[in-house]
Amino acid sequence: MKKKSSIWAVIAILVVIGVAVGARLMVWSGDGQATVGGPFAMADHNGRAVTEKTFAGRWMLIYFGYTYCPDVCPTALGVMSVALDGLSPAERAKLAPLFITVDPDRDRPEVLKDYVTAFAPDMLGLVGNAEQTDAAKKAFKVYAEKAKGGDQENYTVDHSSILYLMGPDGKFVQHFPHGTSAPDLLAGLKKHLN
Repeated sequence: MKKKSSIWAVIAILVVIGVAVGARLMVWSGDGQATVGGPFAMADHNGRAVTEKTFAGRWMLIYFGYTYCPDVCPTALGVMSVALDGLSPAERAKLAPLFITVDPDRDRPEVLKDYVTAFAPDMLGLVGNAEQTDAAKKAFKVYAEKAKGGDQENYTVDHSSILYLMGPDGKFVQHFPHGTSAPDLLAGLKKHLN
């Protein structure tokens, strides 16, 4: 029985390594330029239509997740919140923190608003229809799929957990993987914002 468990553990580790290497290769084009990001069209949690152009001239710190997420999203947004609190008012004014839902069926604007503002009052929750959500996921190389076995209302969504820092020109600058600490995120943000 132990041998079978060990084999499954090795397989799981190899899958994680394969996904990480594959994601890294997908992020960079052959000429060394990042291929993450691009146009998106959604609505913010106040019902206003937004695109990437809405944030032109500002840095964007973007996280893809969903409000029903039991642990990964609250952890990532908690780290994000602590890092944002460490920025000066001038630095904070340069940055648009965005949460893009990968679960548009349940994450209606009012749900998003309550959720994201609990982490940061200036964070915007963005939601689109299925097509808009898929386009944003594709542009940012985000993995998100409903987990198998759930019912129509009580399901989880398996998803990647990465914070994306986009420059004032809308181009990819840096990513912060899941597990990045708040001090490391803060240091990374300050490096680019100043």
